[in-house]
Amino acid sequence: MYTKITQSGGRRYLQLVEGFRDDAGKVRHRVVASLGRIDDLTPQKLDPLINGLNRVLGRTENTAFDIIPESAKSYGDVFTLHELWKDLGFDRALQRVLRSGRREIDAEALIRAMVFNRLCAPDSKLGCLRWLETVAMPAMPEGVTHQHLLRAMDALMDHAQVVEIELARQIRPLVDHDLAIVFYDLTTVRIHGEGEVDDDLRAFGMNKETGGIARQFVLGVVQTAEGLPLMHTVHPGNVAETKTLQAMLKTVLQRFPVQRVILVADRGLLSFENIGELTALADQDGRKLEFILAVPARRYTELVGTFHGLAFSEDGLAEARFADHRLIVAHDPDRAALQSARRRDRIGELEAMAEKMTTRLDAQDEGKTARGRRASDRGAYSRFTRAVAEAELTRFLKADYTADRFSWSLDKAAIAEAELFDGKLALLTNAPDLTPAEAVARYKSLADIERGFRVLKSDIENAPVHHRLPDRIRAHALICFLALVLYRVMRMRLKAKGHSASPRTALDLLARIQKHTTHIGPRTFTEISKTQPEQLDLFDALSLAKPA
Repeated sequence: MYTKITQSGGRRYLQLVEGFRDDAGKVRHRVVASLGRIDDLTPQKLDPLINGLNRVLGRTENTAFDIIPESAKSYGDVFTLHELWKDLGFDRALQRVLRSGRREIDAEALIRAMVFNRLCAPDSKLGCLRWLETVAMPAMPEGVTHQHLLRAMDALMDHAQVVEIELARQIRPLVDHDLAIVFYDLTTVRIHGEGEVDDDLRAFGMNKETGGIARQFVLGVVQTAEGLPLMHTVHPGNVAETKTLQAMLKTVLQRFPVQRVILVADRGLLSFENIGELTALADQDGRKLEFILAVPARRYTELVGTFHGLAFSEDGLAEARFADHRLIVAHDPDRAALQSARRRDRIGELEAMAEKMTTRLDAQDEGKTARGRRASDRGAYSRFTRAVAEAELTRFLKADYTADRFSWSLDKAAIAEAELFDGKLALLTNAPDLTPAEAVARYKSLADIERGFRVLKSDIENAPVHHRLPDRIRAHALICFLALVLYRVMRMRLKAKGHSASPRTALDLLARIQKHTTHIGPRTFTEISKTQPEQLDLFDALSLAKPA
């Protein structure tokens, strides 16, 4: 069946013609219907017929309207994060806590958008609004403004404690109740702004990123041995690290029903005074607290006698007693040789500098002149001590200020003592059933939390922070922590399935799945771009539904 245009009396007609075979088997044609004069036919008359035929075939209706496509929006990355968000139960947890008939905003959706923004295209809250215009965020309200985002952060902090308890309840099934290896470490987060407010979190302290003094707050993260973040803490920027341990442990014991906690922390957190307090805190509930803590360098002088008596095994491990606990020491001969050589080279350079200054001073005393400013013993002392301090070698090289002329001395006993500790990692633990090798392996796993901080600082870009109010700073920290949880869960699932992609690579690849919206007259059509095999593999590895 087909259409045919015929002409009669100078006019053209549109006919619907059918082909058939007669009794003799010859092909004949007959007019099924005459649709009228062509100059009288309009789209309004023909569209119902064409659309009826298209419906029979399951095709899009024909129309005379212009086809107006919108700009394509990234969809695969935010869809994946949304599915993971729901899979972890974070949507239900936040909706339960933040539900309010008086609030005109969907706080859960806005917080979710800010969390996803940290993972996909980290930016300020105003930047988050621009990013929302480029993605097809599932279940996102229309007309989001900067004030909406700030109000959502305020709502988050109005119920901060309940929110964190609810989130912990969602994470709890992933934690081993019988044995929890808990890693804890702190990092610093730079903050912009000069003003001061009540209960200000912004304080000047030594910044771990820049190595200098900066206005900042301190962020602590607790995670399991598998790399799952459990909780975070926020402290003023000048807090003493040792003072954060007790509050952190108390919260972990409250939120997670583990019976045995092995706390692994870096040397800056060790305090013999707080070890007893931490152990007593765990014993209150009949639970056992064990720890693996690195001995800080400032304690090494107390260990000289102990280290002299150590007998290392073939794998470079030794054990002794110190401060009523097990002392486990790991020795790396190659690293020790490298550290000793570097120290001796730096000392040699400073001695050469001092010898050169002495030679010049002696020449002046003999009446020999040299180009440049006249040298003096006082100037030599100043230059030498400054260079020694910058090289952090004041323990080994000392200027003799009591002498009439510039002179210095080398403390060979201090050098020998320093070389005794080169290439050695000293750990203190009260875990009775861990072998020295297991204790060292557990401690070295603490490097994973450092990688988490690098994720916070690079992929999630949690710094610098531009918020002024303490609660907004805390809300920003919680949003970044939630982003870290999603990142780490993605990492754990990809690793479990043997997939080589990192979460960052996976999100970049999934972002290529786009949502297309087209307007045809009063109707709107949405389609998703075709998924590629490598994208489908990612959904399988993440155990998440595929976009339909």
